[in-house]
Amino acid sequence: MVYKWLKNKLLKRVSNQCLLCLAPTHNTHLICRGCKEELPKNQYHCVICSLPFAPAEARKQLLVCGHCQKNPPTYTTSVIPHLYAAPIKQLISQFKFHSNLTYASLLAQNFVHVIKQRKNNLPDCIIPVPLHQQRLQERGFNQALELSRMIASQLNIPLDYSLCQRAKATPYQSGLSAKQRKQNLKNAFHVTRSHSYKHVVIFDDVVTTGTTVNELAKQLKKSGVEIIEVWAIARTSNKNE
Repeated sequence: MVYKWLKNKLLKRVSNQCLLCLAPTHNTHLICRGCKEELPKNQYHCVICSLPFAPAEARKQLLVCGHCQKNPPTYTTSVIPHLYAAPIKQLISQFKFHSNLTYASLLAQNFVHVIKQRKNNLPDCIIPVPLHQQRLQERGFNQALELSRMIASQLNIPLDYSLCQRAKATPYQSGLSAKQRKQNLKNAFHVTRSHSYKHVVIFDDVVTTGTTVNELAKQLKKSGVEIIEVWAIARTSNKNE
């Protein structure tokens, strides 16, 4: 209740200014048209993991990156519309580490606009990547949950944040090699109960190598899910998977 009140109060205060350039704007996306066009788009990418293609690869009109051809992930496809670069990187950081809810609303609304342009069937539910209780206490909230809560509400998709749990407190992934990331996340997740989902979305704020979402996808696949998509705000250009 307090969360909703604070969110609405903050949005009303900034709704007449672009959050990036502070120019007057009266749209409902918290950002002016010029700034929206300049957001770093993940235009040419792998259709499975959304890894951005280099210019030479993009010119070849590739559909699947080399890594996904050699080692296909458990999930089916992904929707990651932005590159993890300025100003998206700063917006995520302000929300994730400084609890700025207005930036979360901007990111969520922009993502919803992308999903509404798709013709694919919507999933049975959205599952945010869970945080371990220890990390949750440190940060105070799960950024993937808060973003997916807004997105699920606007798309009218059920949100299931209790189906999956993080079974162990893993060290931060940043700075780790691909091999270390995989070892770090081995058996990190588990599905807490039986369910009837056949098509689900795993949601995270940023995908780097894809190790986290793929480990969670493995557990969901074992539990009976047939189609697994990954949704995220941004994708890094990291190729060290």
